[in-house]
Amino acid sequence: MGYDNKEKNDEIYSKVIKAGKRTYFFDIKATKGNDLYLTITESKKTEENGREVYQKHKLFLYKEDFEKFREGFEDVISKIDELKKGESVKSGTESLTFESL
Repeated sequence: MGYDNKEKNDEIYSKVIKAGKRTYFFDIKATKGNDLYLTITESKKTEENGREVYQKHKLFLYKEDFEKFREGFEDVISKIDELKKGESVKSGTESLTFESL
């Protein structure tokens, strides 16, 4: 299995999602051994000393964890959908609805 897209070093595919002051980057990359991995980067625009700066947080997800990550992600998205439909959320000792978060 060869991934010969070396225009941007090890990058195979990239998806950018702009969400207000945050931008998310989903980048599929390949190691020198042609193993795929995913980086998820959150970039948030903030201001320091009157200048715009970007805070970045990066998560590396390796091929052996893809399926477990997908299962966990799909599970929490399903739960969020359930909560949006009016089920209550327990936070500490109080019960909240999704709308009040």
